[in-house]
Amino acid sequence: MDDQLPCGGVEIQPDDVAALEARWAQCWRPVDVARRLVGIDVPWYVAAGWALDLFRGEQTREHHDIEIAVPAGGFPEIRERFAEFTFDAVGAARIWESATPEVLAATRQTWLREPETGRYLLDVFREPHDGDIWICRRDETIRLPYADIIRHTSSRIPYLTPELVLLFKAKHVRPKDQADFDGVLPLLTPAQRETLSRLLKQVHSGHAWLADLTSRSSRAPQHQ
Repeated sequence: MDDQLPCGGVEIQPDDVAALEARWAQCWRPVDVARRLVGIDVPWYVAAGWALDLFRGEQTREHHDIEIAVPAGGFPEIRERFAEFTFDAVGAARIWESATPEVLAATRQTWLREPETGRYLLDVFREPHDGDIWICRRDETIRLPYADIIRHTSSRIPYLTPELVLLFKAKHVRPKDQADFDGVLPLLTPAQRETLSRLLKQVHSGHAWLADLTSRSSRAPQHQ
């Protein structure tokens, strides 16, 4: 995906960023998404910064959007739960409004849009998988059962296990990513720290976080 994007779409220019952020200003929270997807058979989880806050048991910072991930093959069932909304595909700094099947097949990211207002409410990643096996989009040799990577809050909101969230955040290490790493690292179990260290060495060899993973002491999460 994203290697041969279809024609069309609108390129996102630097001057468009502020307007796009404004369209995300009233996006949903994890509880809103979970309420709409209750009882669905497709495995899904809250991703990115919100996932780490669900792991920590509290909101620790502002989130300008909300991201969930689903197996690509299960997206039609997810889409049915949001029939009154429109899905725009996103890739390579372009937006394809009301994405066609061709565009969806060539991209991974989808923004749910409220037709009446143009507001964006949810960011859905359609991920590679092999049946019930999750495939990491950064390194397809990393394959794990969905049952092993999804955790739940006490209210049954599913979220991606924190070591994998941090693996994705390690690519860019924006200030918020570094803050997330610093805040979550002391809460990881030794097994989670070992997993993150091993995967970082595989995907981002020589990453600066590896030194912290080796040197910092950890404590078991108390809110799980």
